[in-house]
Amino acid sequence: MPSMANPELPIPGGLVLRPFRGVRFTVDDLAGVTSPPYDLIDEVGVRKLLDTHPNNVVRLILPGTDHHRYVEARETLHRWLSSGVLAADETPAVYVYEQSGPGVLQRGIIGDVGLADPELRIVLPHENVMPGPVADRLALMRTTEANLEPIFLLYDGADGATTHLVDHIAASRPPLVEAETGDGVRHRLWAVTDTGELASIDADLRPRQALIADGHHRYATYLALQRELRASTTSDAATAMPVEHVTALEAVTPVAPVEPEAVTPVEHVETVTPVASVEPVTAREAVTPVKPPEAVAPVEPVEPLEAVTPVEPVTAVEAVAPVSSVKPGPWDFGLALLVDSSAYPPDLKAIHRVIPELPLEEALAKAKGSWQVHDHADLTDGLAALEETSGPAYLLSAGGSTHLLTNPDPDQLEHAMPSERSAGWRALNTSILAEFLLPKVWGIQDDELSVRVVHHDPEAAVRLAQASGGTAVLLRPLAVDDVLAIAAHGERVPRKSTSFGPKPRTGFVLRLLTPGQTSPGKNPPFEKPES
Repeated sequence: MPSMANPELPIPGGLVLRPFRGVRFTVDDLAGVTSPPYDLIDEVGVRKLLDTHPNNVVRLILPGTDHHRYVEARETLHRWLSSGVLAADETPAVYVYEQSGPGVLQRGIIGDVGLADPELRIVLPHENVMPGPVADRLALMRTTEANLEPIFLLYDGADGATTHLVDHIAASRPPLVEAETGDGVRHRLWAVTDTGELASIDADLRPRQALIADGHHRYATYLALQRELRASTTSDAATAMPVEHVTALEAVTPVAPVEPEAVTPVEHVETVTPVASVEPVTAREAVTPVKPPEAVAPVEPVEPLEAVTPVEPVTAVEAVAPVSSVKPGPWDFGLALLVDSSAYPPDLKAIHRVIPELPLEEALAKAKGSWQVHDHADLTDGLAALEETSGPAYLLSAGGSTHLLTNPDPDQLEHAMPSERSAGWRALNTSILAEFLLPKVWGIQDDELSVRVVHHDPEAAVRLAQASGGTAVLLRPLAVDDVLAIAAHGERVPRKSTSFGPKPRTGFVLRLLTPGQTSPGKNPPFEKPES
């Protein structure tokens, strides 16, 4: 059995996805109240969402004029619950969730995932995180006492019972809700409450592992909040009843509301409005842990976890063995979408960089000492050249002409890259960017203050560079096989290296940590589905 990192925290007996009382919007225009994930929305996107519907969920996930008005988010959430804009489902459920559209079909299941330290090899991060976004999400989660959007997990379902059930439900039952968003993607949701079906899901998932595809910062936040709330409870409350293992049929345990503390706003990570999904590429399950960062002000430091060497996956027998005497509470779970990557391979897109303090002319002058620089007339020509280039390559632009960096000086590159890393890790374009191009060539540290990130859209990155007087650094997406090889070696790719999709839409189902918040509005009980 794996060792317990913290004896005061419960350990789920394998991969657990527990039913919960989902909180859903009751408005007619359901698409109008949803949004992309919080870190894919820029200022223009926020304004557009606010104009779309007065009850758009962006008021909760990016609250206020600076997006850090956490108390405002709590008050908005409570007001919408009291007025019936939001209502809790009466019966705990897991939710089948489908996204379909041009070149897109993804189905998965949303529920309460049991939290586990990465060293337990149940839920596995593959990418480093930064303390600023963790502190921001922790302040929001603590203040609202809610999981407002799901993280995105992948697992290898191996033609298992959960995937068969998900596909059967999507093909044969009318959805609970259905909406088409502005990007042309249709979203459908079904509630699964049948005890036999829930037991089948539980038995199928427990021996498996999940990889965090999207939501590393939010998962680190889940763990930080779990430790914080566990520490704030009495030892009697924390160990009142031994449990052998958490079953998927348990309902959320009621707890007393936690009074949120005042927090200091932190800087929001710049991102851009998402673009339409493209054809998915094949992916397999990765198996590498990550070390969650220490939380920064305004929260108490989070104890870091050590990375571990990959080991053989736990067996089904190990997964269901009694491993903890601590009774789990609502904070020991987090809202998650779980997708079988063997049935629905994800798409992997690039994440570009913008360096506001680095003018393009200076970037090019410094790069010419260690890179070959190829000039192109415009963004279209530059992107075509970037796509055709093998080896490390980056396209620089601040509008107008573009400049392709290729063929770095091998001696300088070898000296800059950490020798303790694997050859595969040292060859990643994001690794070379973080270890060589940024710090050695340009003298810039790769952090969320100095280097801003832009998901997927090169034109948006160039616009941001123009507006800030800086330089856009455009990258090719990493190859899925390269990411998996790094993960298999027990390493983590640099921060913001991967963007898996399609990502779940925020607002279709929310989760409260304090069940008392759900009153007085309630959704009616679900009708029993026909077989």
